[in-house]
Amino acid sequence: MSYSSAVVRKRIKWVFVILGAGLLVLAVRVAWIQFVQGDFLTQKALDNRLRDVAVESKRGTIYDRNRQELAVSISSDALYAIPPEVQQSGREREIAQKLAAILGMDENDIYEKLIKKSRHEWIKLKVPPEKAQEIKSLQLPGIDFAEKSQRFYPKDFLACHVLGISGIDNTGLEGIDYAYNQELSGVPGRIMIEYDALGRKIPQATHMYVPPQDGNSLVLTIDETIQYIAERELDKVFKARQPKAATIIVMDPNTGEVLAMASRPNFNPNSYSEFPAENRRNMAVSSAYEPGSIFKIVTASGALDEGVVTPQTPVYCSGGLTVGKHTIHCSGNRAHGSQTFTDAVAVSCNIGHATVGMRMGQEVFYKYLRAFGMGEKTGIDLPGEATGILVNQKNVKQIDLATMSIGQANALTPIQLMTAMCTVANGGNYIKPHLAKQVLGPDGSVIKEFQPEVMRQSISPQTSAEMRAILENVVAKGSGSNAQIDGYHVAGKTGTAQKIAPGGGYLPDEYLASFIGFAPADNPKVACLVMVDAPQGLPFYGGWVSAPVFKEVVRDTLRYMQVPYDYQPTSMITQSQPGGQDSQKNQVAVPKVVTLSVTEAERALQQVGLGVILEGQGEKVWGQTPTEDALVASGSKIVLYIGPKEIKGDNGQKVTVPDVTGQTIREAGLNLGALGLRLQANGSGIAAEQNPRPGTVVEPGTIVAVTFNPPG
Repeated sequence: MSYSSAVVRKRIKWVFVILGAGLLVLAVRVAWIQFVQGDFLTQKALDNRLRDVAVESKRGTIYDRNRQELAVSISSDALYAIPPEVQQSGREREIAQKLAAILGMDENDIYEKLIKKSRHEWIKLKVPPEKAQEIKSLQLPGIDFAEKSQRFYPKDFLACHVLGISGIDNTGLEGIDYAYNQELSGVPGRIMIEYDALGRKIPQATHMYVPPQDGNSLVLTIDETIQYIAERELDKVFKARQPKAATIIVMDPNTGEVLAMASRPNFNPNSYSEFPAENRRNMAVSSAYEPGSIFKIVTASGALDEGVVTPQTPVYCSGGLTVGKHTIHCSGNRAHGSQTFTDAVAVSCNIGHATVGMRMGQEVFYKYLRAFGMGEKTGIDLPGEATGILVNQKNVKQIDLATMSIGQANALTPIQLMTAMCTVANGGNYIKPHLAKQVLGPDGSVIKEFQPEVMRQSISPQTSAEMRAILENVVAKGSGSNAQIDGYHVAGKTGTAQKIAPGGGYLPDEYLASFIGFAPADNPKVACLVMVDAPQGLPFYGGWVSAPVFKEVVRDTLRYMQVPYDYQPTSMITQSQPGGQDSQKNQVAVPKVVTLSVTEAERALQQVGLGVILEGQGEKVWGQTPTEDALVASGSKIVLYIGPKEIKGDNGQKVTVPDVTGQTIREAGLNLGALGLRLQANGSGIAAEQNPRPGTVVEPGTIVAVTFNPPG
């Protein structure tokens, strides 16, 4: 008995030990699950029964400097599917068919999304309201809509290269929308709904809405009105001269603020996929060119600042300058003879600038290249800015120094040149160009303000003042006379650069016509660059193609900004004013010399006591400044734009329509017929109007309609 009791007790003891060990294991397991893995498993349980749909935040609005909307965000319906719920219904194929029929999508693509093992699938973003209502009326299981934001540009094409584009995921892809994506994008929200194990919505269960936080808004330095002015003039020159590309930049030279930036070709950011991708290239910041003579502002500024020359230093031009085995020529191999440095800039003398550049020497020349920001990004707040290309200083020879001094050899961007001109205009301060003015919070409060950023002092204030006077002389008496604005003193520089061929060397019939300047000359408020790539027709020079565009843009901008006149415009001066008659005693009327040969034109001008400045090469005059009948002081020089009679276009031989206004029917017929054009005469007397306009490139045989009015 005692043996049996001992065995029983022993067995019972082991049972308790085993039970205790089991309970201990269970307790440890419970503690592990509850305390160690509790948060993880809780979240996993929530994930199994809660499904969330992202709710995008609205991107902030982009305004111009006067709070005019340039880019806004609007709401649209985005269609999504919850595959488990669709699969639970067993109607995957039916639902795919119905959605495909309404949305015009591929049925199989929709079906593949509906049978995926995922909690959420987007079917189509930005569903039109009428189609969204049709789908909602079907009450399809597992199919629902979420509000989704999309970019809308109320002004369509306006400032498209500045604004850029946004993708379907509401993220900035290009332009200012990309540069300030973090400020504009905001924080997404969520909609959370509870489901059972079979993927069905649980009635009256947990529903959570986490609202999105909208992005901040951005105020630009762009002025919508000035932008309209720039784009209007860009459209005109693009239509008349049919270039490959063109750009205009308007800036405040004292702050670095970009008031307008436009390029062609362009695109509509509301439907950018319908335009060629190259249309989205912003020529103003992303393209680099040999600038030609507008670069001479850097050469001249450096030479004056270092004391290499003064405005009155004599500079001799024989028409050619031999440097080693090479010879540099002035345009048309013309010899300007003895002249001051101021006059050399006025007539854009290559020999004068090459000579001065070599006097500066390599170290000093590159010192001013760096001072004016050449070969490096300006830092403008736009993506895709190019650095340009400079000849390696270690490899520079005398011929390189000479050619660089006249705007060849180096490739620069329009924004680099514009910033350099602003430096010359504002007293010598190199100011970083910028497009952002303010960042606004969702409530409209200013949370960040962008201030002008002076990077360095590039030239002295004295040099800046001397350059302003020299560049004013370029417009008043030199090659930039087409940029004159009545009532304002204008300073600027023309440029006509032969374009580099893809395989090296230069293209024989493609040029970059440009003009860069500012006004008023003694107290600059507006600086502007106009650059036209490969204009068709004659003349193709910057003083003829780009300077008139500059004039229109800057004149209207100054009036819009209500900048006071520098002097009383001639249109306001009458002969009844004291001295009115005396002021005209030494004036002569400019004769019309357009369509004449160079020799005939020079003779006609000399007969009335006027001098000549020739622009270009050729045997015929295609344009003149000032125009006929303008009253100028005796002894003034008239700029004549010359060139060949015909040019080659991509489609064969083309001709440039001459200016026949002021001619009789017989004279107009002879001049047009000599170029293979046909005259359609309306009226009789003297030609008053014509269509196509002078300078337009047309095919031989084109009819030119000319309206003739009786004399007087």
